[in-house]
Amino acid sequence: MTGPSLALTARLNVSAADSRRGLVRVHPEVLTALSLREWDPISLTGARTVAAVVARASDDVPPGTLLLDDITFSNLGIRENTQVVAGPVTVYGASRVAVTGSSAAVSGVSDAALRRALLGKIVSVGDAVSLLPRDLGPDLTASEATRSMALTLGITWTNELLTVTATDPAGPVSVQTNTAVVWSPAHAPSPPVEPHQSVEPHRSVERSRDASQPVESPRLVERSRDVTSPPRPVAELVGVDSQTARLSEWLSVTLDSPDILTALGAQPRLGVLVTGPAGVGKATVVRSVCAHRPFVEVDGPTTGALADEGRRQAVASAIARLQAQGPGVLLITDVDSLVPVDGDPVSTLILDDLRSAIAGGRVALVATSADATKADPRLREPDLCDRSLTIGLPDAPLRAKLLAAILRGVPTDGDLDLDDIAAHTPGFVAADLAAVVRDAALRAAARAAADSSTPALRTADLSEALTVVRPASRLESPDVALGSITLDDVGDMVETRQALTEAVLWPLQHPDTFARLGVDPPRGVLLYGPPGCGKTFLVRALAASGRLSVHTVKGAELLDKWVGASERAVRDLFTRARESAPSLIFLDEVDALAPRRGGSTDSGVADRVVAALLTELDGVEPLSDVVVLGATNRPDLIDPALLRPGRLERLVFVPPPDAAARADILRASSRSVPLDGIDLDALAAELDGYSAADCSALLREAALAAMRRDIEAATVTSADLDVARAAVRPSLDADQVAELEAYAERRRG
Repeated sequence: MTGPSLALTARLNVSAADSRRGLVRVHPEVLTALSLREWDPISLTGARTVAAVVARASDDVPPGTLLLDDITFSNLGIRENTQVVAGPVTVYGASRVAVTGSSAAVSGVSDAALRRALLGKIVSVGDAVSLLPRDLGPDLTASEATRSMALTLGITWTNELLTVTATDPAGPVSVQTNTAVVWSPAHAPSPPVEPHQSVEPHRSVERSRDASQPVESPRLVERSRDVTSPPRPVAELVGVDSQTARLSEWLSVTLDSPDILTALGAQPRLGVLVTGPAGVGKATVVRSVCAHRPFVEVDGPTTGALADEGRRQAVASAIARLQAQGPGVLLITDVDSLVPVDGDPVSTLILDDLRSAIAGGRVALVATSADATKADPRLREPDLCDRSLTIGLPDAPLRAKLLAAILRGVPTDGDLDLDDIAAHTPGFVAADLAAVVRDAALRAAARAAADSSTPALRTADLSEALTVVRPASRLESPDVALGSITLDDVGDMVETRQALTEAVLWPLQHPDTFARLGVDPPRGVLLYGPPGCGKTFLVRALAASGRLSVHTVKGAELLDKWVGASERAVRDLFTRARESAPSLIFLDEVDALAPRRGGSTDSGVADRVVAALLTELDGVEPLSDVVVLGATNRPDLIDPALLRPGRLERLVFVPPPDAAARADILRASSRSVPLDGIDLDALAAELDGYSAADCSALLREAALAAMRRDIEAATVTSADLDVARAAVRPSLDADQVAELEAYAERRRG
């Protein structure tokens, strides 16, 4: 356990929505005290220590109470009303999780369905876990797994309990979309009798040549056609018309008319690599296009977790099965997990098998990957995947259409403002939008249960869900709280707001005007000014005004002692920004990230980071709908090459607030503070040298002084304010402010 901890009283959570899903709920004040956000991991120590996902309890739950389900009580080895020590914990994404369960579950639940059921849960070796999907918070939908297990195990599937037998890495881990969740080898099922193709999906059991050495995972997910979850018709897919048309054409020519290619001197061979962000619908598109063809799907993460010989046998079995059915399509999802970039010997053999299979003309290979650079580069050679399709992030109009498709048939309370929801979801893919709808549905269901009304979805439910669900494109970036404050709500700073509007919002909102006038929009902006004067606040207002996806880096977070790691971090940052465009890259304390080259003593790491930033800003790959915004209080320390035209070319000075601005800040900060007889305009005139942060801190300290005077105090008086002024002193350095103002004058001159 790392960080603060609290002793809480464990009580049974009676909510059916939370039952057996691996969630614990605490009062919002406990989250704040433990420095946790909702859906973060939390460590619990009773008779044994476990980790779980923490969620916010309702305000009527006492702050000292911890709500647990019956499985978590069992994992902790305690009874109700027992004291439990709770605190933050570091949890890593699992590459592999092994579980065991009843014979019915082991023989009937595929590894892919098992992973979907455990997705988002936090587990440790020895924990009991249910097949009920978490289904709360920002995770992928598990409806397919739910349907499959309901048909396989019957109505008792919700009572099935599994035991975690191994995890990689050790310790508490989180089950993610690329985690291989497998049945423990000691409880592997026997090879099933080959079922009829039209009744059940094939589930083969792969074993090593040496019977004494079982394969790590005896289960390969091979699907001919799963009747419990039929593919969507191509006509129902949104925003991928060109991709489906091209893939259909390639398959038709290669598999249905190979003689035409032969007559033209071309070999009837097809290998396609489909790329795009996670959750964008790559596999869904392939399944829909191939709905009427022989089709075998190999789950890359699950198959990649097998022993070396098992990996090759699994792929060979899938190829042989497809060749026996007739000309068809072999889909390998997340192919980078099966043939990673390190190019081990087994990957070489697998690629040889795939090359031979598609050379015969009876197998078309389609592979998907969220990051093609992590796959073996030989996969993209001319005799394998020589063609590619890219499915990008949806823009706002397309997100509105996706929401409409997801919500088709859902009862609503009035018309939903899907355009507004789409405008507030930059960087969201189809899976993220499905998570938003699912979270909104839970809110609507809770409301209907509370007032015994007919369940119906409202726009407010979707808006509230956006406060919980984070898109996959921003999972690696810290949150920037956007809220409802826009540039129009920022008091004073007229010149600053106008400069930001021209440099950031105009290129994103009016690109046709820039094209008509024949000029390129600015690439980046540098905000500089004294500490505490609202630079970060301006970034939040700017992001809210432009409905931007924000990727933020603070100080020297990109610096790494390992050669090449810092440059790769810079490339990954800009790649995520391009994928979630329109987006804003916010480099806070940019002077620590990009200092003047040649003067550092860090083995050249800072110099290489500056070079990587310069390359990304005006390199070969264009920055389309991406704006870079830096903030600093030491602009003189930044490498001059970063400030020339084409890079951070617009320098915007954020001055310290004058009396009028301080009055506006005090009025904004005191909206919820009951003041008694305090003249804010007169107070602002007396606060020379106070920054915006100082003004807010002054009112906060005054409220605390009122509480010290009388814990039942209802107002803040002038006497409380006098006490606060003695404690909160101005933080602005007159010399630093003078230097920054002089720097601004030199830039203007």
